[in-house]
Amino acid sequence: MYTIYGFYKFKKIKSLKKYQFFLQKEISYNNIRGTIILSSEGINGTISGKKDNLNKIINILKRQFRFKDFDSKNLSKSHFQPFHKGKIKIKNEVVPLGLKINSKNKKLNRYISGKAWNKLISNNETLVVDARKPFEYDVGTFKNAINPKIQNFRDFPKYLKKINKTKPVAMFCTGGIRCEKASIFLKRKGFKNVFQLKGGILNYLNKTEKKDSLWKGECFVFDNRVSLKHKLKKGSYSVCSGCRMTFSIKDKKSYKYEEGVSCPRCYDMLTSTQKFRFRMRQSQIYKAKQYRKKNIFQKEFK
Repeated sequence: MYTIYGFYKFKKIKSLKKYQFFLQKEISYNNIRGTIILSSEGINGTISGKKDNLNKIINILKRQFRFKDFDSKNLSKSHFQPFHKGKIKIKNEVVPLGLKINSKNKKLNRYISGKAWNKLISNNETLVVDARKPFEYDVGTFKNAINPKIQNFRDFPKYLKKINKTKPVAMFCTGGIRCEKASIFLKRKGFKNVFQLKGGILNYLNKTEKKDSLWKGECFVFDNRVSLKHKLKKGSYSVCSGCRMTFSIKDKKSYKYEEGVSCPRCYDMLTSTQKFRFRMRQSQIYKAKQYRKKNIFQKEFK
C-alpha cells in the first residue's frame, strides 16, 4: 500500500538550487515519487511512497524550511505507485498566475468548509467558480458551479475581471492552492465577499459523507489513479493513450474505444499510422504483463 500526500506552504525561500539538489537526493534514497515545486514564495507538491519513508520526507521539509505545518494537506492511499518518477522542480511561482503572494497576503483569505460551504453554494446569489481546467470540470464538479473554460491558469485573471463585484464568490480547486492566489487577486480588485473551499475538493470529499455532499461526479487528479471518489477512493475514469484525455466507463462501450489506442474523443482524429504505432505499444504491455515483467507504459509501474 502506498500513501499519497498533497501539500503546499507559502513561505519565503532562498537558495532554491541548494534545496533542489538536497531534496532530490533525499527522495531518491527514500524511493519517493511525485513532484515537489520550489519557488521563492513557497513549496507545492504531491508525493507518494511507503508510509515511513514519506514521513521522513515530510519531516525533512518542515525542518529545512522551518515551519510547523503546511497551509493545506491531504492524505490518500493507493494499491499501486501512482507516479513514475520523483522530481524536484524550481519555478517562478508555486502555481502560475503572474502574482506572487506571501503569508501576510494569505491571512486576508476567507476559508469555508463542510456544511457552511454547502449552504453558501446553494444560495442563488452566490457565484460558484471552478478554478480548474475544462477537462477536470467535465469529470466532476459542485452543484451550480461554472467553469471559466481556460486552458492555462495564468489566463484566469482575465476571466475574474468579468465577475460581478457585488455578488459573493465561492471558489474551489483540487487542493486549494489555485484558489489561494485567485482569492487574493479578487480582493486586490475590490471584491469584498470572496470565499474559498478549505483544503480544496480532496479535503471536502474526504470529510463529507456522500449523502450530505453537493459534489457531482469524480475528482480528476494528476497521477495514475486519474480520478477519486468520496473518501478519496480510486475512481472509474481512465486516461486515453491516444490523446491523453480522460474517458469514462460509458466511453469504453463505444466502438471507437480501443485499449491503449483510442477513445471516442480522438478516434476520428488519429491517423492509421498513429493507431498502428499505439497498437504495437499496447502489445508490448500485454506481453510484459503475461510474463510478469515491468513495462514503463504500465499504469501500475512499480
